[in-house]
Amino acid sequence: MRILSILTLALIITAPACAQEDLPKAQADRMESRIQELSQYGRNADGGVDRVAYSQADIEGRAYVIQLMKGQGLDVRIDSAGNIIGRRAGSDPSLKPVMFGSHTDSVPGGGNYDGDVGVMAALEAIDLLNEAGITTRHPLDVVSFSNEEGGLVGSLAMTGHFKPGALSVVNASGLSIAEGIDAIGGDHTRLNDARVKPEDLTAFIEVHIEQGGILDEEGLEIGVVEGIVGIDWWDVTIEGFANHAGTTPMNKRRDAMLAAARLTVAINEVATGMEGRQVATVGRIRAEPGAPNVIPGRVVMSLEIRDLDKDKMNRTFAAIQARASEIAKASDTAITFDYVDVASVPTPTDPRMRAIIAKAAENAGLTYQFMPSGAGHDAQDMATITPTGMIFVPSRDGVSHSPNEFTSPQAMANGADVLLRTILAVDQEGL
Repeated sequence: MRILSILTLALIITAPACAQEDLPKAQADRMESRIQELSQYGRNADGGVDRVAYSQADIEGRAYVIQLMKGQGLDVRIDSAGNIIGRRAGSDPSLKPVMFGSHTDSVPGGGNYDGDVGVMAALEAIDLLNEAGITTRHPLDVVSFSNEEGGLVGSLAMTGHFKPGALSVVNASGLSIAEGIDAIGGDHTRLNDARVKPEDLTAFIEVHIEQGGILDEEGLEIGVVEGIVGIDWWDVTIEGFANHAGTTPMNKRRDAMLAAARLTVAINEVATGMEGRQVATVGRIRAEPGAPNVIPGRVVMSLEIRDLDKDKMNRTFAAIQARASEIAKASDTAITFDYVDVASVPTPTDPRMRAIIAKAAENAGLTYQFMPSGAGHDAQDMATITPTGMIFVPSRDGVSHSPNEFTSPQAMANGADVLLRTILAVDQEGL
């Protein structure tokens, strides 16, 4: 009878997916407390944080995360790219780990939730497993990626896509990426050691604030991310003729700024006039020679297009080019588009992971919708090597990268609940 009881107990402990309705609920107060404790590292006068990668505030914030991981009994290490990885052993050593997490570095003048919520949700999931006495079959790896805001450095290194030429780039900390990696415990001379092969992981999951206002506006609790949009970027040059603003009649001008203004309106009309969720943005404009009494003879402006569908991005650009040709002819200017090689391709999440996350939200009694991510995330890199899913929680008023960024404690707890159920589904049922 004693042997039977032990075997029965083992089955119960290692098979939580059979009774997900009995899972413990994430503790909103605990998550908010940790967010506030983390926010002291790099806190600024506006109530946000300046915890840019490689700064002293980043180093202190990372130490806090490591302390929490160790307190949970995780086996913690820092890889050569500076990523913090805490492992919880599984019951089957032959299985590959399920990885989940996000990042804790911020932009200058950032908020307390971007990235941080994903790390705290990952830690909350570990706490819930520990408290329920659940041992998963797969090992679990909690990750806090290094320097997400400065170019997805940690996840690019982990996936083998980091370009060594970027090591000399200096970020807002005043350190180069090479110096910064070393300062946080990595080793820029051994970045290849951080690489994880596709066969080394079972899946990756990231919880993140939406950074937009859709969930908040529609009163929804969870976003099931369909993918991370691609980004194409051009420098657009408009050549007119610089001339005296007082002596040149309006009908005799070749005004590059006027053509640029018309093109800006046209770009908005193209993007809003097509079916779909594509966006097109003019975010920078410079007139030359830039004097109040001189008609601009040259304007350089930016164009950025984002969408989940590369063909749609191409069609949007073609339509903008057609409008530009009309504007150039009507204004007697020349308009050229120079592609800037900073593009990222659309990155869909794994459809199996989407289905698992949606089911997890349903089982948790939470409302959800499928949606794209308009911002870049570590998940877009991880999706190139392993089945990847992403869970959004609402951002109040859609504000992000700002001290006014806010996600409620209950919204964070909802994300952690869905994360836990997703982890257990992948662990027990597979993909």
